[in-house]
Amino acid sequence: MENTISNNRIRNLAIIAHVDHGKTTLVDQLFRQSGLFRENQSVDERIMDSMDLERE
Repeated sequence: MENTISNNRIRNLAIIAHVDHGKTTLVDQLFRQSGLFRENQSVDERIMDSMDLERE
């Protein structure tokens, strides 16, 4: 990606929102855009949700 910032310049990020307002979706997309995963790596749809109840 041409418009990405080097990972060593990012320090901390806080996401504060009410329940069911897209925090997990936002974090998952940030992970994908940051290049955290390899292109050939299989990644679940919701990375941050580990319990079945969270995935509902």
